[in-house]
Amino acid sequence: MERRKTQEYPHPFVHEVKLTTAQRIRGQVFGAVLFPIRVTLAALCFLLMWPFARLRLVGLSSEERQKPIQGWRYWLFNHVVQFLSRAVFFAVGFLWIRVKGRRAGGAEAPVLAVAPHSGFLDMVVLCFTNLATVVSRSENTSLPVIGALLEFNQAVLVSRKDPESRKKCVSQITERVTSKGHWPQMLMFPEGTTTNGRALIKFKPGAFLAGVPVQPVLLHYPNKLDTVRWTWKGTTWLQSLWHTTSQLYTSMTVEFLPVYTPSQEEKDDPNLYADNVQKLMAKALGVPATDYVMEGRFPVKHVGELSLPLESPATDTLKLLHNAGLSRADVCAALDRMTDSCQPGQEKMASVDQLQQWLALSDRKTAEKICSLFSKDDSVDLRLLCLSLPAVSGLCSLEDLLATAFRLYDGDEDGVLTAVELAGLMGALVGIPQYRTAGIYSKLTSRGQASKEELMSLLTNDPTYQELVTEYLQPGEAEREASAYHKANGKDSNHNGTMQNSNMMSNKKAD
Repeated sequence: MERRKTQEYPHPFVHEVKLTTAQRIRGQVFGAVLFPIRVTLAALCFLLMWPFARLRLVGLSSEERQKPIQGWRYWLFNHVVQFLSRAVFFAVGFLWIRVKGRRAGGAEAPVLAVAPHSGFLDMVVLCFTNLATVVSRSENTSLPVIGALLEFNQAVLVSRKDPESRKKCVSQITERVTSKGHWPQMLMFPEGTTTNGRALIKFKPGAFLAGVPVQPVLLHYPNKLDTVRWTWKGTTWLQSLWHTTSQLYTSMTVEFLPVYTPSQEEKDDPNLYADNVQKLMAKALGVPATDYVMEGRFPVKHVGELSLPLESPATDTLKLLHNAGLSRADVCAALDRMTDSCQPGQEKMASVDQLQQWLALSDRKTAEKICSLFSKDDSVDLRLLCLSLPAVSGLCSLEDLLATAFRLYDGDEDGVLTAVELAGLMGALVGIPQYRTAGIYSKLTSRGQASKEELMSLLTNDPTYQELVTEYLQPGEAEREASAYHKANGKDSNHNGTMQNSNMMSNKKAD
C-alpha cells in the first residue's frame, strides 16, 4: 500500500509574518497609535464583562452550578457578555465578520468542530455560536477575568497533569452532548493546538467520542497580511497581537458547513469519525489533511507506533555545535566520552554545566540551548545525544548504532530488552520520548526476543518501519550531510581517521 510522504505537506507548526520595508514602516506608524488605543479598549471591555460573569452565578449552590443555567440568569447576562465579547474583537480590529452557512441548533448538532486553530483571536467565533461551552485547562481558572468568564461559560475543565481529570472531562463532555439540547452546544478545536493553517493536523477524538452529530465550522482570514496566527515556532503571540492591531482592520469569515451525522462504523470508532471529518474540512479549505500532531513539546508525525519529530532536536544540536566551532572529529570524540560514561550502573543525567564540560564548549548558553531542545529541565539524558546525533548525521552505521543503543539501554546486559528499555531506546534514537512502543515490543517478542538482531530486522524489513530508516535516519542523506559538515570545517569528507573514531563508539567495548 502506498504511504503518504511527509515531504508532500507543508510544515504546519511554523509561521512568520513577512513584511516588506513599506509594510514595516506603515505598521510601526499605525501601531504606535492603534496598538495602545485598541488594547486599552479591549481591556476595558474585558473588565466590564467581569462583574456580569460573576453576577450570573451569585446565589447558586455548588450543586446548582453543575446544571445548565436557565431562565432570566441566562437571557439577561448571556446577551450582555456576548455583546461585550464582540466589542473586544471590534476594538482589536475585527470590524466586519462575514458569516456563511447556517448554525445548527444544539439538538441537531451538539458539537461544533472548529478548524483551523490559528491563535487566541479564534475565540471570536464564540460571538457567533451563542457563547457555546468550551473545554479549557483547569489552570486557566486562576487567571484574572479569564477565570470568571470560564465559570460563566460553565466550561469543562481538564488538568493535563492528572489522568483522572481527563477521564472526568470525557465523562462530562459525553453527558452534555448526549443531553438532547438540555446543555448548550460545545465548541471544540479538534486539532488541539494552533497551526499556520496551511494544513489540518490530525484531529483528536475528544469531540467525536460520544458519536453524536457535529457541525464543522471553518475559520478564514482573507487578509493580505496573515497576522493572526501564532504557533510552535516563529511569530509570538505578542507580535501577532501587535501586527493585527496595527492594521486598519482585519477580515474574517466564519463558515458553517452542513451537519455531519456519523455512520454506525464511525460511532464505534471515534478515530475514524475524527479522520473523516478532518478530511471533509480539509477539502473545503483546500488544504491537505495530515497525520501531524503536537506530542508534548514536539510536533511529530506517526509512523506505526513511533512518533518522528518534524524537526529533529539532534539536527538543531549539530547546527549549534557547528556554530560553536566544533569539528566533526570533536563531536565524535565527545560522543565517545559520553557513551563510555553511560554504561549500566553509571549516572546518565547531565546538568547544563556538566554538558558544557562533556562537549568542551566555551559558551554555557550553547549547552543551555541543547538541554532545552531535549528537556524542559536544566538537565539532559546523555544517551539521547549519544544515539540521536549519530542517527541523523551518519557518524556510524545503523548496525553499529543499534549495538551502542543496546549497551546503553540493556540494563542486565543479557542482549534482550524489556518493554520499558525498548521505549527508552527508540526515544533516544529519534531524540524525543516514545509513548506507544507496546506494538513494536509485541512484534519483536512474537518473533522470539527483543534482541538487537530482531530489532534490526524489524526496522529494515517491516514496510511500516522502513520509513524510519529511509526517511529519518536516511543513511544516504546522512552521509551527504556529514560530508557537508566535514567540508564546512575545512576537511576532506573521506577522512578515514574521523570515521574510525566514530565507529569506536560501538567497537571499543567489544574488544
